[in-house]
Amino acid sequence: MKRLLEPARIGSRPYSRGFLATLSAGAALLVGLAACSEPGPSGDLRIATGGPGGVYFDYGHGMADAVRAHLPDLSPEVLETAASLDNIRMVVGGDAEVAFSLADSVSLAVNGDDPFGEPQPVRALARLYDNYVHFVVAAESDIWSLDDLRGHPVSTGAAGSGTEVIVDRLLEVAAMDPASDIMRHRLNIDESAVALAAGEISAFFFSAGLPTAAISELADAERIRLIDLSEQVPQMRERFGELYSERSIPRSMYGLETTTTIGVPNYLVVREDMDESLAYELTALLFNARDELARAHQEARRLNLRAAFSTYPVELHAGAIRYYRAARSG
Repeated sequence: MKRLLEPARIGSRPYSRGFLATLSAGAALLVGLAACSEPGPSGDLRIATGGPGGVYFDYGHGMADAVRAHLPDLSPEVLETAASLDNIRMVVGGDAEVAFSLADSVSLAVNGDDPFGEPQPVRALARLYDNYVHFVVAAESDIWSLDDLRGHPVSTGAAGSGTEVIVDRLLEVAAMDPASDIMRHRLNIDESAVALAAGEISAFFFSAGLPTAAISELADAERIRLIDLSEQVPQMRERFGELYSERSIPRSMYGLETTTTIGVPNYLVVREDMDESLAYELTALLFNARDELARAHQEARRLNLRAAFSTYPVELHAGAIRYYRAARSG
């Protein structure tokens, strides 16, 4: 073992500590110059999210703040939208660079199923976290199951939202026609919460991460109950596939009874022709700035390297693939 005071050696010649300090400073300067010669991605970065009161909106604002801090040549903008289906259309149409979307909505786009007329050129950067279907009724309501919705005014989610896709499928497996068996309203989460509190609707659905602010406010005021959907989970899987899973909303989340419901993964999606280096940097940002993103919403902590690249049925973007390969090999 070398003595601590022994001068370091390069080859056979001893060098002083002053020389080594100068050498280190020079190396650092060269690294800095190299970094300067390779600027990061630049330009607009429009992030399609959802409505205020939902997780997408908060997560998107966290992402914009992280971009400003770590990718300063990009100019992020958070877009308020109807969410999943709307977001996919915006990315494909060039009105947004990045979008949050539910996996079942992405599946429709990839396969070119209704409401998309043909396969859409989308790719994923990551699987972020799972959404939970919230079936919300007033605390004093006589609604205790999906079948009890018949004849009631119900918000099935904003037009163009992933919630609407899921609710249409739920009603289908329950042999209910949304055009005739319920009085359908297409409201976003904040509008739904206000309408329920005012007695204008009897129930609403919202698919989101945990917790959802608008629902927390209603629960804190003891205005609502959550309805169990355990019976519908196997029906949804049998009819529409493995993207649906059984999940529980625990009592600790809203102070309500633990409720079994339907879970669906969330993906961050981009156009397939996004610049590879930009896709790489954005994927890296999700992991490197995870603590910052979690301050915007705690669901950001659920990002997991072992699961993030599982984005069936949409392919990963080439830039995201490069990131995951580097991260796993490192």
